[in-house]
Amino acid sequence: MKIIAVGRNYAEHAKELNNPVPPAPVIFMKPDTAVLKDNNPFYHPDFSQDIHHEIEIVLKICKEGKHVSPKFAGNYFDEIGLGVDFTARDIQQKHKEKGLPWELAKSFDHSAPISRFLPRDSFADLNNISFGLSINGKNVQQGNTKDLLFPFENLIVFISQYITLKKGDLIFTGTPQGVGKVNIGDRLEGYIENEKLLDFEIK
Repeated sequence: MKIIAVGRNYAEHAKELNNPVPPAPVIFMKPDTAVLKDNNPFYHPDFSQDIHHEIEIVLKICKEGKHVSPKFAGNYFDEIGLGVDFTARDIQQKHKEKGLPWELAKSFDHSAPISRFLPRDSFADLNNISFGLSINGKNVQQGNTKDLLFPFENLIVFISQYITLKKGDLIFTGTPQGVGKVNIGDRLEGYIENEKLLDFEIK
């Protein structure tokens, strides 16, 4: 299982970090050791003083695919969930300034909490899924898949040109605006529509 993540897939998020809106998907990866399941607590690492939350819709790949054509792309995922792409923003900024890769800022242990998954067919419109994140009861991020720069099927097509998708792979599809720092003691709750799927603490 691998995690393929998409950066800057919501225009307002790109703008809030002073990044250009990309002409093609920005792809990075996280290892399987980044996964944090079952709403277990996230232990704040000592190597960063600026861990940011990034709530995202996550697709679960259901079959192997390479060079997937657009008309079949929707057949390659059958479940949808929520994930948090934790980012060590201080480390990322230093690496960006030097033109270095983001991995140390994005791929550390437990940097990808994921929820349980819902069947794809439980969603009436994949291009109109509302989701959000609250911290200590206050809404901090709110997004809708209608605002994706590159919708789900486009991501499947693009990624599969370069990387073979396999059953069980996860695609983090991008975060909306409102990212920010988490602190020890915070409680994070993530929702798709009105259903709570994430509920865990920072320790």
